[in-house]
Amino acid sequence: MASRVRVFIACSLDGFIAGPDDDLSWLPGPVGEDDYGYGAFMADVGALLMGRRTHDVVAGFESPWPYGERPVLVATTRPLTPGHPTVRAVTGPVDTLITTAREAAGERDVYLDGGNLIRQALDAGLVDELTITLVPVVLGEGLPLLAGTKARHALERVAVTEAAGGLVQLTYRPVR
Repeated sequence: MASRVRVFIACSLDGFIAGPDDDLSWLPGPVGEDDYGYGAFMADVGALLMGRRTHDVVAGFESPWPYGERPVLVATTRPLTPGHPTVRAVTGPVDTLITTAREAAGERDVYLDGGNLIRQALDAGLVDELTITLVPVVLGEGLPLLAGTKARHALERVAVTEAAGGLVQLTYRPVR
């Protein structure tokens, strides 16, 4: 099976992946052993491709590096000083970035993260699956997940899962 480009992200009910100033305090943590499927998702991931802003937010967490020894490619045009040995900067159009990430992932999946990068890849027809966990909160403003795509995208529902705390996880595949 060829590797897939997959999104796994949380979103407020009004469509934001972060509040103002990259605020993530509204995101729930795992409930007991329930990690909302993140562990199973990551078991299939061979490499990550993320935007620079996403990298900078994650790199600023006080917790240990969350991606283990997987290659993490950061799409950026600015100089990057990696804080972890598996991180490297990449640049270019989104199709080139996805190709580079697929090469790094080998036979495994690419985890695509970061609103702008997700929108670009979706517009380019390069996203194979989106898992969006809706968190029952309205932020009012922040960083949008899908608002700002350049085209309409029909999606096919793959799964709907209810989770602790009123969360609902939606998995879709773009209709090609």
